[in-house]
Amino acid sequence: MKYVMPLVALLCMPFGAVSAIEIDGELAPEEWRDARRIDDFRHTQPLSRAPATLPTEIWIQSTPEGLAVAFRNVQPPSVPRTRIRTQRDEHAAVDRVNLYVDFDGDGRLGYNFMVTLAGSLTDATITNENQFNTDWDGKWQAAVAEDDEAWTAEMLIPWHIAPMRQAGAVGSTRTISVSFDRVIGSLGERVSWPAVSFMDQRFLSAFAPIELPFHDQSLLAITPYVTSLHDVARGRAETSAGADLFWKPNGRFQLSSTFNPDFGQVESDELVVNFSAIETFFSDKRPFFTENQGFFEVPFGALDTRNQLIYTRRIGAPMDDGSGRPGDVAVAAKINGSVGGTNYGVFAASESGDAGRDFYAVRASREFGKYGIGATATRVERPWFNRVADAYQFDWRWAPNDGVTIYGGAVGSVIEQNDAVSRDFGAQARIEWDMGEGWRQQFYALHSGGGLELNDFGYLERADLNLLSYDLGHRSTGFPDGARYKSSDWHFALVGRRNDRGLKLGDSLTVSRQGELRDGGNDYLEASWWASGYDDLITRGHGAVRMPSRLYLHYERFRPRQGDSNWEWSGEANYRAEGLGGVGRGEWSLSIQPTFRATDSLSFFAETRYAENPDWLLWIDGDRLGTFRSRLLSLNAGSVWLIDTRQELRVRLEATGLDADARRSWRVGPGGRPLPALDAVENFGLRNLAFQIRYRYELAPLSNLYIAYVRGGSLFESGVGPFDAIDEFRDALELRDSEQILVKISYRFEI
Repeated sequence: MKYVMPLVALLCMPFGAVSAIEIDGELAPEEWRDARRIDDFRHTQPLSRAPATLPTEIWIQSTPEGLAVAFRNVQPPSVPRTRIRTQRDEHAAVDRVNLYVDFDGDGRLGYNFMVTLAGSLTDATITNENQFNTDWDGKWQAAVAEDDEAWTAEMLIPWHIAPMRQAGAVGSTRTISVSFDRVIGSLGERVSWPAVSFMDQRFLSAFAPIELPFHDQSLLAITPYVTSLHDVARGRAETSAGADLFWKPNGRFQLSSTFNPDFGQVESDELVVNFSAIETFFSDKRPFFTENQGFFEVPFGALDTRNQLIYTRRIGAPMDDGSGRPGDVAVAAKINGSVGGTNYGVFAASESGDAGRDFYAVRASREFGKYGIGATATRVERPWFNRVADAYQFDWRWAPNDGVTIYGGAVGSVIEQNDAVSRDFGAQARIEWDMGEGWRQQFYALHSGGGLELNDFGYLERADLNLLSYDLGHRSTGFPDGARYKSSDWHFALVGRRNDRGLKLGDSLTVSRQGELRDGGNDYLEASWWASGYDDLITRGHGAVRMPSRLYLHYERFRPRQGDSNWEWSGEANYRAEGLGGVGRGEWSLSIQPTFRATDSLSFFAETRYAENPDWLLWIDGDRLGTFRSRLLSLNAGSVWLIDTRQELRVRLEATGLDADARRSWRVGPGGRPLPALDAVENFGLRNLAFQIRYRYELAPLSNLYIAYVRGGSLFESGVGPFDAIDEFRDALELRDSEQILVKISYRFEI
């Protein structure tokens, strides 16, 4: 980082006054004459930190309207330019630039703003150093332009886009932290300033500090919506309306609320076949629940950021009365702000009806240079079950030097139900050490009590777990010019797992490698071996099952378009031996997704997956298990047509067919040994369908008209059979459990 420090010192000088900037992609000299210029970009993909071979310059300045940034990206005709247009937040191997900014400069919460050569936008929040979430959409401006020698991009990020802890007045300054990068799509290369990568253990906290003139903005925005739904299958229609409100009177306070929010009918979850004891996690696309939600996202459990105290999909989930209907969210509100150097957030949501639930959360955090602390408390009131669930979390971070970061936290839950009270707790600690020369280590320890309950509001894959892990990583970039790879990133991980009663759940050794190839693509290889142990979840509380050794193999490859070709490819192959038959009787699966880019704005894709498992172990009831021979065939296909900058037409079809031929019934015997049972298990078949045609017209930023046709269904059959995955797949295309035509209009009014 020694070559970065002189520029950081330069950037820490105050900026002068600036004139208004027109965001048109054209770098008018008079608009940027007072801006700071940076051109010391370094390679971070591959992570050699060598000077960029294609010159890149940026200008940055503070204006009353927002943070203004301009890029000039030299790219001669000898380096092909990729102008593929993408949907918002869609990732593709295209030419693009990124601005990363931490408005508080404390390494807790960052924002990513990306613009492609085709003018497509992506934005995301960044938490826990390098965890990106694209569910959030902000309102900001960007434009691009190009000539024979280079292409340029301009961005304007308004000051009201996020809460900012620092106070000030006209003439004073604020300090934020920033990072910039540029991706050359045809080469698969990335250059950055400062020379940090989101693949590093420390990314967000490694941004460069920069001092800017202080500006503040206020905003009041109201976004009403109306949805009209015609249920073709049931012959009925209904109309609903609601509104989102956003108010930011200054940089240190922000209120957002929603009334009768849309549950996201225009967005669809992926089809998932899940017979396991672990709940499927789904992201949230509802605008209110993604707005500045990153402040509340503090992970707990098994190094997986999905595990946390607040999982917003709980709000509006199926009602507690067992009807299967989604909860009717009447109102929800969220406050983000800061006072006296302390960041805080308050969250509340209420569902209507006798089976409605009430959700509450509060969080506070504070930074002290190399130290940071935070605390979160949540409560869920579930009157249908006469249940009140409280959860508490304390978290901390310490960075004693540039190479070491230590994280820790503790959680507790208190559950009151029918006059009974249960309590338990958990704790975790993580040490990350960047040793230099591409080497890094990570130590992680977790205790999660058997009675810890976070899933009334949060998401925790499992409680009752004690885990120790060690990960050693090494990144190599010094490959010769003729080599197939430009970089590789190896990891070697050892993990030990026990439950709270000391039962061995399976120690594991994992070796993985992430590779960046010279064709602009990448691949990933992983092999994981688990020693014999127990599965204490599969019977849902009716005894732990002794399991033999397990083996997992995974390979995936992405190859972007080459030259004049219109095709790009991705695919993966898997082997998963996790049944009673041991490592020699595992499931293998293969999937491949070709994408045909007919034009830069019209694409077609079709992902096909086929899997066979000779030893699929499933829970039947009580302490009874069954093994099955299964086959699965699935298709995820569709097209995206970006008609112009405001219109898009999307077609998507997902269909799944599965058969399972019963082989043997088992009971849990002494010591958890599976013993053959006389009672038979039944064959079964499963078919699923989700089909959508969706048209979107952007009336204004964050204001849209949607027209969608949606059809889907699911059918589970059991009995004598036989069932056939191909027949199930074919018949899935005929499912019509639900068939709807949806029209939604939302418009954002700003004051």
